[in-house]
Amino acid sequence: MKNPLHLVVMLVAIGIILQTPAQAASLMNIYREALEQDAQYGAERAAYIAAQEKLPQGRAGLLPNINFTGTGQNQYIDTNFGPERLVKNRGIVLAATQPLFRIENFIIYEQSKNQVAQADARFVLAAQDLILRVSQAYFDVLIAQANLEVVESQKKAISEQLEQAKRNFEVGIATIVDTHEAQARHDLTVSQEIVARNTLEVNKRALQGIINRFPDQLISTSIDKIVSAPLTLPYENMEEWVALAEQKNFSLKIQQFTFDLAEQDIKKARAGHYPTLDLVAQYSNQQGVGGAITGVGIDLESKSVGLQLNVPIFQGLSVQSRIREALANRDKARQDLENTKRTIGLQVRQQFLNVTNGIALIKAQKQALTTSKSQLDSTILGRDVGVRVEVDVLNAQQQYFAARRDLAQAYYSYLMSRLRLKAEVGELDEEVLQEINGLL
Repeated sequence: MKNPLHLVVMLVAIGIILQTPAQAASLMNIYREALEQDAQYGAERAAYIAAQEKLPQGRAGLLPNINFTGTGQNQYIDTNFGPERLVKNRGIVLAATQPLFRIENFIIYEQSKNQVAQADARFVLAAQDLILRVSQAYFDVLIAQANLEVVESQKKAISEQLEQAKRNFEVGIATIVDTHEAQARHDLTVSQEIVARNTLEVNKRALQGIINRFPDQLISTSIDKIVSAPLTLPYENMEEWVALAEQKNFSLKIQQFTFDLAEQDIKKARAGHYPTLDLVAQYSNQQGVGGAITGVGIDLESKSVGLQLNVPIFQGLSVQSRIREALANRDKARQDLENTKRTIGLQVRQQFLNVTNGIALIKAQKQALTTSKSQLDSTILGRDVGVRVEVDVLNAQQQYFAARRDLAQAYYSYLMSRLRLKAEVGELDEEVLQEINGLL
């Protein structure tokens, strides 16, 4: 497991790259902004830092406990045998206790180690979650942009066809039907453009919630680069990914720590039956002792060192109750661990299928794009020679633009599935995100 604190220091050292509105931001740029600006990740970072204090708190039960007490008071004593007397009471007490045999304290110290390790795993999981949230929001914007570009391209092509249809009708080489068809498609595309712009705005606002600024421009990839992008997986067998997740998944590690802590709670509860042994030392210096009785105080100084043994005999059956409670909690933690293991196995298989099916879908979409481009060229040629009409060209254009959009969506979904699969096997980090950023 990587040291999360080292990760924080490294991130601070490299700085945060901020983007101006006129500068397009890459996926890595947005991620680095999110490291500093995302409130959810900031809360997890604070929780991680707070959890590091569990270790010194647990260790404190093994170290000496030293107390200093100082007193000072004036006593005015009125007797029947003389005037009122003043007795000044002054004193200091310095006491030290060193635990020698306290089973519960040793268990608490061991638990603190597991609590810190669990916090480490939670922080790494939060870092992975940030990568996934940033990537999903980024790809949602890119998909919305691609959809808007398709609609705008359709609108431009249909507008040209509409003008052409009107001119042809005016000179008498086309019917009014072609004009009405082009006009209807144009109006429909205008409404689609409104929806596409709204979706893009909403997706950008979702990304704004992570980086605390409106993302004006994002770097996207071209269709040509998507067509030539490599589509590979390091492991071709699904069960290899499942086995890797069982070893490295951080949600599973967190649940394993929860089970270990529950086991230690049983030992801690049983320690209520065990005796305790402490080394105690005390120094006392008192002035004015006994003045309330004799009217004249005396000074006392004492020093003591010894062992203190405490043997619990009966505590109202509370220890037995805590043991039964701890046993039940341990059983619950075991079932939660098994459930987490099964859930992660299912999620790994789902993400593996998403990646492999995504690869197959991208290949199919590439072929569909090539075919639709050929169809469009042939339809335009057919219209020019008089064997096709404007409606056929409009249909071919719409199919071609839809193929471009579908290919882009399939590619971004494939990249997102790769990130999620890496997260399930505990290998999602900045290096993986940098690799995805390179594919864009």
